[in-house]
Amino acid sequence: MSLQDETFTLGVEEEFQIVNPDTYELSPDADQLVPEAQKLLGEGVQNEMMLSQVEVATPVCRTLDEVRAELTRMRSGLIDIAGRMGRQIAAAGTHPFSPWQEQLITPRERYQQLVRQQQRMVRQQVIFGCHVHVGLKDRELGIPLVNRTRLWLSPLLALAANSPFWASEDTQYSSYRTPLWWATPMSGPPPAFESKVDYDELVQALVATKSLEDVTRIYWDIRLPERFPTIEFRVMDVCMTLNEAVMAAGLVRALVRTCYEQALRNEPFPLAHTELLSAAHWRAARYGLDSDLIDVYTERLVPATQLIEQFLAFLRPALEAEGDWKHVSYQVNELLRRGNGAARQREVYRRTGQLKDVVEYIVAETIPHP
Repeated sequence: MSLQDETFTLGVEEEFQIVNPDTYELSPDADQLVPEAQKLLGEGVQNEMMLSQVEVATPVCRTLDEVRAELTRMRSGLIDIAGRMGRQIAAAGTHPFSPWQEQLITPRERYQQLVRQQQRMVRQQVIFGCHVHVGLKDRELGIPLVNRTRLWLSPLLALAANSPFWASEDTQYSSYRTPLWWATPMSGPPPAFESKVDYDELVQALVATKSLEDVTRIYWDIRLPERFPTIEFRVMDVCMTLNEAVMAAGLVRALVRTCYEQALRNEPFPLAHTELLSAAHWRAARYGLDSDLIDVYTERLVPATQLIEQFLAFLRPALEAEGDWKHVSYQVNELLRRGNGAARQREVYRRTGQLKDVVEYIVAETIPHP
């Protein structure tokens, strides 16, 4: 299959917090909110693990303009429905102060089964992510794409880091959602695979040993979903603003397209150890854009700004081919200038000393603006 035969469609999933505007705490209203939101927005609105969570998923999009339009529709509609119920919607990877012990698990068998199996690890997963799917008709290149794209996940994580507070404390992480998520089995950076057979054999062994109930319980930062002909990226916190979410989708698609072209040309690349990738992700989660990050290709620490610039340069031909360079590069540079979501949350707390003000700020930033 040639590059011309592949259409890199997009789908974005965002997980949001439901907030009580009187207390700014999480509010367990998903079972009331989701049915009403579905009437307006369709089946793309779904429950998630916690009753204080709601997820939206765009339909298949072909351009970033379509992604923007759909995310605007979903965010605006959800905020409107929540407002009619006396609630608000917030986009951050963790809630700054609502105790995880007080959150209610959604009463669906899938989630109840996870609780029975994983116990406290699941109950602590009061976290909110952004998942980007890129359409992939050429399934034979799925494993080569995982092997190549996994080298560039830490810049995505650093840009999207948006969860500095947990249990009323500054965790000193930019993405505290990341270490919380790593408690989940089969999470974090995926290993490199020799072939699809190698991948299938591992999955079969995990299912046979009841390490997984089924293949949908693989939660690596990149995975190949069984139900959809896509490659899915799960490494990012939910983005606070619409512009950041569109940027994330554009970066992910450009990464897939770039690595797809490399795979077609059989260009060499390093098969980095998963331990090195985990270290790179840990630094991105810990420091975001505020310190050195790991260049996986050179196995050296480099300033975060330098790694992000290398990432953009790597993706530029694909971004230009899709017509996305202007918007995506502008938004990336804005984040380097203003700070990612974590830095902006901390700035509000530094000014006011009130975590409620941080939640109020997140709620305001979640609203789509032209």
